[in-house]
Amino acid sequence: MRRMSLAIALLGGAALAACGDNRPASPAETSPAVSDPAPVAPQPAAPEAVATPEQAAAPAAGLQGGTDDWRRVASTADAALLARIDDAWKSARAEAKAAGFSDDLDKQGALVDPDAAQAGRLQPPPGAYRCRTIKLGSRSPQTPLAYVDYPWFACRVELTPGGDLVLTKTTGSQRTRGLLYPDTDNRLVYVGVQAWGDERGFLDYGANVDRDQVGVLERIGANRWRLVVPWPKQESKLELLEIIR
Repeated sequence: MRRMSLAIALLGGAALAACGDNRPASPAETSPAVSDPAPVAPQPAAPEAVATPEQAAAPAAGLQGGTDDWRRVASTADAALLARIDDAWKSARAEAKAAGFSDDLDKQGALVDPDAAQAGRLQPPPGAYRCRTIKLGSRSPQTPLAYVDYPWFACRVELTPGGDLVLTKTTGSQRTRGLLYPDTDNRLVYVGVQAWGDERGFLDYGANVDRDQVGVLERIGANRWRLVVPWPKQESKLELLEIIR
């Protein structure tokens, strides 16, 4: 994957003040969960920050250090979570079934099948997508839901001039943005961050561990992908983002 030739503000486009000691829990998506949502047109994202003259004149380091090796970017703690992705699948699915959501899992098909990843054509082409989130398992007694599915929101994939592939969930009260790195023949690795509520822009990865995310992007159909985040920092044991044209 070629790296970026001009340092523009993507992951850290509009820096936010880090939360203090009394950080609120992450907000739930603002729309109610539905089992079979109707398609919606992707909505425009908030304007991106414009690079300053100093940024434009900076060396061509690329995003997140200009590397195509996610291990050089992800924290040791996040890499350890990713290494336990099989445990997250097993624990989250078992908890959802034990809580009475077996039928819901069956209806989701390949999306919730840990072995559904297909080889080849791993990179979603740049453009607008529809996406929705499913959360399995409970992170703590304060978030007891073992299965939650949300309606469709808007996502987009960007290919920067330097060859960085960026995935962004642009609408909803929980939004994500991060880079996709090559890994194996049936997955890419995602390293990114979350933004909540009415916040504008995204923190840099590493600026606030509660917002950092590491997961895998897998193709599960002809024009269908999923982002799998094991052991997310809030709410669930496994978070899935379905992405379709």
